Amino acid sequence: MPRIYLYPIVILPLLATILGGCGYTMDSPFPDDVQTVNVPIFTRGKDVFRRDIEFSLTEAVIKRLQLDTPYRLADRQTADTELKGEIKEIEQQVLDYDPDTGVPREIAATFTISFVWRDLRTGEDRVKRDNVKFMVTYIPHEPFDETFFQGQEEAVNLVAKRIVEQLETDTFGR
Repeated sequence: MPRIYLYPIVILPLLATILGGCGYTMDSPFPDDVQTVNVPIFTRGKDVFRRDIEFSLTEAVIKRLQLDTPYRLADRQTADTELKGEIKEIEQQVLDYDPDTGVPREIAATFTISFVWRDLRTGEDRVKRDNVKFMVTYIPHEPFDETFFQGQEEAVNLVAKRIVEQLETDTFGR
C-alpha cells in the first residue's frame, strides 16, 4: 500500500497562514513598474583624492543591484531609470590611541555620498539623498593590521548596500 505524505499538504497552508498574519509578504519590496536601471560611474567631489574610489563604488552598486533587485542593467537610451551618485567627501579620524606608543589603535573612515534615482521616462526623481554619511572603522595595527584600503572596501560595500536599500518601495518619501 503506497504511503501518502500529508506533511506538505498540512504544513504549507499552516505556514502561509502564520506568516500572513505576521505581516510578511512574498511581494518584492521594489517597485514593479521599473524593469531596467542605468548606473553611470559615480563621480568624486573636488576634494576627494582617493584614486579610483568612484569605480569601486559603482562596481559595488551594480553588483548589489544584480544581487538584491529584480532590475536588469541597461544603457541610458533604453533604461527605465538611472541611478547617479557622487562621493562628496571621505574623512578619516583616529578613535583610539595606544597609550604606550601613541600609535592609532582604531580609525574611522566616513564617506559622504549624494545620489539620485531618476525615472528617465518621466524625469521625476524617485529617490534623492544628499550628503548621507556612512562610517566604518578599522584597526591599523596588530592583531589585524588593516589598511585604509581594507576599510575603504568595507565602506564601499556598506554604501552600495544602503543605496540599493533606498530603492525599496516603502522608503519613498522619507
